[in-house]
Amino acid sequence: MYFNRKCKITFLCHGATIYSEEGRFSDAENYPPLSELGVEEMQNLATYLKARAVKNDVIYTSPSVRTIQSAMMVAKIFKKDYVVVEDLKPRQCGKWNGLTFTQIQERYPGALESILEHPDEHTVADAESSNEFIARIKKVIDGLVAKNIGNRIIIVTHPEVIQAAICAALNIPANNLPKVFIRTGSATQISYYDEWASLVYSGYVPL
Repeated sequence: MYFNRKCKITFLCHGATIYSEEGRFSDAENYPPLSELGVEEMQNLATYLKARAVKNDVIYTSPSVRTIQSAMMVAKIFKKDYVVVEDLKPRQCGKWNGLTFTQIQERYPGALESILEHPDEHTVADAESSNEFIARIKKVIDGLVAKNIGNRIIIVTHPEVIQAAICAALNIPANNLPKVFIRTGSATQISYYDEWASLVYSGYVPL
């Protein structure tokens, strides 16, 4: 039937890092790790998932240290392993990696506005364009859905990856990507059907 659900995905955003606390861009896999706040956020999120008895058949994670640390905490709750998916990497920042928004505006005047207003455009810093990024994430999510027909899965990943997944699922234009706010240590759930997808909830942070 048209309304048969193919797969339900609970996206978990990794816990805070010193970069997220300072508002810095980061696409590196080996840095930064979770901060003390990030560990606390993931402990709270894992406790919430256990209390809600969130069912899942597989736990996937992107390859970054911060997401693997987060996935380990979630996997421990469910007493199962996690699977690393290389293509779940965050948006490529190029020369912006490690910079704050203020530093980018100072060193690359107008570049942030340009990449937001023109989603096909590459910046002078060689950052991934919005359309390229969303297409990349859509491809990997579509692949995981096809691999998990009838399953409920967890994906531990980055804020911008979850933003891209929401834009792809709901056909939100790429220039609206930054308007989808995802906090660290939060949960987002999307149900995927044959011809459409439904956003069940977004950016939920347990109290």
